[in-house]
Amino acid sequence: MARNWLSGRRGRWVGALAAGAVVIGAAAWWLAGPARAAKGPPRGPAPVAVVVERVLQRDFPEVATGIGRVQPLQSAVVRPQIDGLLAEVHFKEGQPVKEGQLLARLDDRTLAADLAQVRATRASNLAQLETAKLDLVRYTNLLAGEAIARQRVDQQRAQVQQLEAALAASDAAIAAAEARLSFTRITAPLSGRAGLRRVDRGNFVRAGDAQGLVTITQVDPMAVLFSLPQDLLPQLTAALASPEGAAVKAFDRSGGALLGQGRLLTIDNQVDDASGTIAAKAELPNQDGKLWAGQFATVELQLRLHPGATVAPSRAIRTGPQGPFAFRVDGGVAKVVPVKVLRESGPLTAVTEGLSPGDTVVVDGHSRLVDGSPVKVVTQGPQAPAPEARP
Repeated sequence: MARNWLSGRRGRWVGALAAGAVVIGAAAWWLAGPARAAKGPPRGPAPVAVVVERVLQRDFPEVATGIGRVQPLQSAVVRPQIDGLLAEVHFKEGQPVKEGQLLARLDDRTLAADLAQVRATRASNLAQLETAKLDLVRYTNLLAGEAIARQRVDQQRAQVQQLEAALAASDAAIAAAEARLSFTRITAPLSGRAGLRRVDRGNFVRAGDAQGLVTITQVDPMAVLFSLPQDLLPQLTAALASPEGAAVKAFDRSGGALLGQGRLLTIDNQVDDASGTIAAKAELPNQDGKLWAGQFATVELQLRLHPGATVAPSRAIRTGPQGPFAFRVDGGVAKVVPVKVLRESGPLTAVTEGLSPGDTVVVDGHSRLVDGSPVKVVTQGPQAPAPEARP
């Protein structure tokens, strides 16, 4: 009987605990109601961080790029025209020189003596000629009075002609001697910059020396020789024939620093069979001296100019199964916009359909975007609009 009483008491305690748990759970649920109402419905995907830039309207140059090498328009190896001892040097390596400027002088003592000798010979021939002419006049007068034989007069006339020929030969010898003497003065054949001196003063130099004394190169303007694909030949000929000419820019080998700007000078008359390219030459002013002969350069040739084109950053143009497209940002949402590309030129691309000037497009962060993705501009490119003010 005692056992039945204990069992009944334990059952009443268990029932009381279960009822209490139900009451506590109901109270907790009732108290959490306002918190659930405050949270609202589940949120959508988080905005994607992107970099944006603005579409512009501007003149768009259509350019072709090639690798070229800077060359002087004129270059000359200065060599002596006669053999001799190099007596004087009148230039410094790397110095600018003018056409006709004295660069060096050879020992001229022997040639000066030769010139003096031929001049003395001419003076002697001239004196003999004057005497022979006077005798010819006398003999002619005597012949009129039949006081002398005609043969004597003819002989005197022949002697006068011989002395005149000797005088002419003396004049030619003097001119040759003066020319040889002038060759001892070595002058600059053109204006430019002197290179490294190949021979020092005191050495015997010859006219046939291959290296010469120094090389003079014209430095302003300079030429750039470069090659372009043969497919651009129609555009090249059209650009060359235009009245304003085709603009050319030369950059350093990495394509960064601008070295000079000029105009297309000419193109070759045949295509290279091995490479399928055609050579072109441009002329560039070089007042600041940034262009050096033999220097490699990246050349940009403007083939055509599209005025007032719609220009977008090239990084904004993507390629998909349906063709090129861009993500246009509108109201904080990225939308896929199909575009039609006119021409790409380095960091910029001209488009004819899909975008308008003033549109904002994504240039970085495409990998996480789909049509309609919310976006958040974290940084801006150089053409990006200013951030909109939020209320």
